Amino acid sequence: MNDSDRDHGQDRYDLLVVGSANADLVVGVERRPAAGETVLGSDLAVHPGGKGGNQAVAAARLGARTALLARVGDDAHGRLLLESQRAAGVETAGVLVGGAPTGVALITVDPSGDNSIVVSPGANARLSPEDIRAAGALFGAARVVSVQLEIPLETVAEVAGAMSPGSRLVLNPSPPAPLPGHVLGACDPLVVNEHEARYMLGESAGSTPREWARALLALGPRSVVVTLGAAGALVADGRTGDVVPVPSPKAEAVDTTGAGDAFTAALAWRLGLGEELTMAAAFAVRVGAAAVTRRGAQESFPTADEVPAAAEVAAP
Repeated sequence: MNDSDRDHGQDRYDLLVVGSANADLVVGVERRPAAGETVLGSDLAVHPGGKGGNQAVAAARLGARTALLARVGDDAHGRLLLESQRAAGVETAGVLVGGAPTGVALITVDPSGDNSIVVSPGANARLSPEDIRAAGALFGAARVVSVQLEIPLETVAEVAGAMSPGSRLVLNPSPPAPLPGHVLGACDPLVVNEHEARYMLGESAGSTPREWARALLALGPRSVVVTLGAAGALVADGRTGDVVPVPSPKAEAVDTTGAGDAFTAALAWRLGLGEELTMAAAFAVRVGAAAVTRRGAQESFPTADEVPAAAEVAAP
């Protein structure tokens, strides 16, 4: 970063996203191939993505003042990602360039909208603890910091230690990996889907989302949000012990790519505005429901005006 970039960090951000920025290479398939099988797909489409990049765009599109701390390659995919962030209004002074090719996600999407993803981390794997320490101004200016696990775990641990007083850490452990105790203890909330919850809990996972939420709280996070797709989410607050279901609007899913990132970004933004966790999650499920009705990741994210009203939420 140069001196003018550092000056941006003196402003206040609703959300700082620390994480991955990938080029999404997407192919539609009638069905996903079995081992050793070849299937034909649609024409290849290239979209800006990555969990960090997705969350930053999703928040900015909703109206959040957002900054991204990430690393991309000095290549065409990196330029695509930077252009996408800037077009959405994201502050990109924290995006570092070089060190490796831009990360790539290989995505297949079936007719139901479900997807399978393989990620080649590329430059994301070079986002280092030193990069986090060098970005102190960004952390000092952020109300909420959101992070995921498509960057090195030691870098995520550094993020947990870099939080400024009064700021809040939102962590989505995707792809799931074991988390140190001090990282779990900083999460407020830890945001997981069913797969991530079962990974983190192992054989003690239990059979219901409510059991997962309570068991995850016991690992140390201050709060937990379990996302349940079309069923909405479940919110568990370690301060009160309450576990509250949050229903979702009905939505005709076209492509679920990036919907979880849209949810997490919306949740983090609303927490930064001072909303209570359950209210923030109620807004976030409506954002996620809007995102699944369009194809792609970042292209599918709604503006605030496109988010379904609370009155449209179906009964659980």
